Amino acid sequence: MRMMIPRFAVLVALAVSSAFAAEPAMRPLFRDFVGLNGHSVVFKPELYKPVCGVVRDYHPTEWDLMGDTGKLPDWPLARNKVSWEKEYGSWHQAGLRIDVCLQFDNMKAEWKNLGPDAFAYAKSFAQNFGPGGKWPFVEWMEIGNEPGLYDDASYRVMFESMARGIREGSPKMKIATCNVEVGPSDRYWKSVDLFKDHPELYDVLHIHRYAIAEQWPVWRRTYPENPKVPYLSSVQKLLDWRNANAPGKEVWVTEFGWDSSTKKPDPKGDWAKWVGSSDEEQARWLVRSFFLFAAMGVDKAFVYDFNDEDKPQLHACSGLTRHYQPKPAYHAVAWMLRSLADYRFSRVMKQSLEDGYDFEFVSDKPDAPVIWALWHATEAEHVMKLTLEGRKVVRAERMSLAMDDARAATAEVSAGGDEIKMTVGERPCLLWLTPKR
Repeated sequence: MRMMIPRFAVLVALAVSSAFAAEPAMRPLFRDFVGLNGHSVVFKPELYKPVCGVVRDYHPTEWDLMGDTGKLPDWPLARNKVSWEKEYGSWHQAGLRIDVCLQFDNMKAEWKNLGPDAFAYAKSFAQNFGPGGKWPFVEWMEIGNEPGLYDDASYRVMFESMARGIREGSPKMKIATCNVEVGPSDRYWKSVDLFKDHPELYDVLHIHRYAIAEQWPVWRRTYPENPKVPYLSSVQKLLDWRNANAPGKEVWVTEFGWDSSTKKPDPKGDWAKWVGSSDEEQARWLVRSFFLFAAMGVDKAFVYDFNDEDKPQLHACSGLTRHYQPKPAYHAVAWMLRSLADYRFSRVMKQSLEDGYDFEFVSDKPDAPVIWALWHATEAEHVMKLTLEGRKVVRAERMSLAMDDARAATAEVSAGGDEIKMTVGERPCLLWLTPKR
């Protein structure tokens, strides 16, 4: 599992409107946009396929190379006997697309010959499990997660060696960097400038972001639109860097989420002052983040995490399930994906901390309804005035928090000519409209 305690300075972010500056010509369908972080062996693909189209696996490289980095494993078995054929085959069978994040963060001292060993390992893995391989289940490979224990020079050797190995082993495999930020490298990320001179070696830049309002020892998180935290603004900086230095490369948010536990921390323990979010806050902030990232031009976004054991501490209760039982966030994300799977972001109709948010999503099918996502960042009830542009209302639903949440899935809409008034709140609503003729 990942271990991350980010160090963000609380600063005033860019104006919310600046977060939507880049406008790619075609956005991904939501079935290809909504991702989830998983973990080998303990991930249950049938349970999680309603809440994601893509799974990101924290793949333990040490399982494959245990004891000797110069000797390749007997594929499809890792050296500890885990079968990647069975593991990734079951994910693939469930209809999930797979992104493998190679976890070698704690292996620096174990490499016998860093460059050649990394090249041979990455080439062999891609050759066997990438497109065209014997077990072609993996579409993307990330070269490290948060490899801050490697200095920049060592990581560059690792990255370039693995990337060249992957390109040689499976030319159709897509390659992603480790977690990056605009600015200098740190313990949990590398500077994106490390990749500036080698655009041929990667296809995706990825970033981890958490909306943290208070740092250690509180770790209190806040709503995603909050301009006082470097959440949307840091992602936008990476998008801006991409536009200036690596046009055409994708940008993924590979970790974002909120902790929510039913328990209080031990008042005498290390996490005594930790403050979590409520289950409903987790649900609504995840769904709104997906909408916000889609509008910004992010290509994929992955919730952290898939499951938790209800531990009241940082990054230990961020699951969509708790003890493998769906939390409200699970039902909320499932509702969102079920509604928008065949839709892609189209345009921003309204974006205001004061007046609310209205984002449009469209299907590639010309006769399919248009869908508007509506919410207010901080108010439980806020009346929005909307112009229908010649369309008619088909139906409206409020974000679900439970299975078959019929009462929560109804929003009151009062029509009057081409304008309507709709009461929205912090729980997003979806409004289906007839296509414009």
